[in-house]
Amino acid sequence: MKTFDDALSYLLSKAISTTNTEKMSLESALGRILAEDIVSQLNVPPHHNSMMDGYAVRVADIQADKTLRISQRIAAGVVGQSLETGTVARIFTGAPVPEGADAVIMQEEATEVEGGVKFSVDSIVRNQNIRHIGEDIASGDVILSKGQRLRAQDLGLIASIGIASISVYQRLRVATFSTGSELLEPSEQPESGKIYNANRYMLSGLIPQLGLELIDLGRIPDSLEATIDALTQAASVADVVVTTGGVSVGDEDYIKPAVEHLGQLDLWKVKMKPGKPLAYGKVAGKPFIGLPGNPVSAFTTFHLFARPFLLTMQGQAKVLPTPIWLTAGFDWPKPGFRREFVRAKLKNVGQHTEVTLFPNQGSGILTSAVWADGLAIIPEDSTLSKGDLVAYYALNTQEGA
Repeated sequence: MKTFDDALSYLLSKAISTTNTEKMSLESALGRILAEDIVSQLNVPPHHNSMMDGYAVRVADIQADKTLRISQRIAAGVVGQSLETGTVARIFTGAPVPEGADAVIMQEEATEVEGGVKFSVDSIVRNQNIRHIGEDIASGDVILSKGQRLRAQDLGLIASIGIASISVYQRLRVATFSTGSELLEPSEQPESGKIYNANRYMLSGLIPQLGLELIDLGRIPDSLEATIDALTQAASVADVVVTTGGVSVGDEDYIKPAVEHLGQLDLWKVKMKPGKPLAYGKVAGKPFIGLPGNPVSAFTTFHLFARPFLLTMQGQAKVLPTPIWLTAGFDWPKPGFRREFVRAKLKNVGQHTEVTLFPNQGSGILTSAVWADGLAIIPEDSTLSKGDLVAYYALNTQEGA
């Protein structure tokens, strides 16, 4: 049996990032992976500007109850004149601070009177309420790095330096199918001895959620010929092939001989629960990942193995989730020889957050995956008591963290 860490390390060592890129406008780039560093060619802000509506002043001119003439009015987008000594400029949020001014007094601390304005403050300091040139971004700064998945705030940051189009990696194409003559589609009538195909629809959500292109080849019956045909088709149209079911070594499990017929296969028993059987190999030169057929096991191993593998191939730099350590709101009295990934949810208890578990952790209980927000990690040969710290991974995140 491979340990979880050894299996993941080996799998990621086989993931070769795509080099295929395309130019894309910012409007279409949400969720895509940067294929270049974004370097600013300008300063943000490009000029000293006012943080609020008020008055641009010379600190040396400010005295209590002294009336100062308003010599000009400066709105956002307007460049004012050099500030005359002994005067102030009415200024608005975002407007360039005029030359000669070294502070801004907010309008709530000012009273306009005949002949000018008086201020209720006794003292001010230089640079008060002024945003300085390059305070956010300096020319030459790398504001986003290659391999970053683009979020809404990232697009806003790129737009703030005047870049309209960027280089991103082309979407990875992932072909999937489910094996099993016992499977029914949701539109079909129930039949004795058969079950509905949950895995197909789970993968058809998980893969696009990562920003990847899904090629769904549907359901494949349990036969060697049908499995070889499906794998051949999948490898011809996709960059990666991901299947569920058929990775064991029973008489009706055809993934192993079919993959070996078309390429090569490593079939592992991973020291984890749920999801012990996991397959990796090559089909006609394309990477292949075989997930277990049990839906909870398929769901868990997708997140822990297939997800970081696929994101690495897509060019994303950070693919592994960072566990957070929280208080266990449960007891785990019986140690197991395998690492367990148990469906969990966070709960606020008083002033702290606890990790709670779904009451039935059976590998056939798909409702536990719907209920859960994450996975609590129970190490091998370990017990936990309520109040101990436990590692927790959030699910359904595109970021590595």
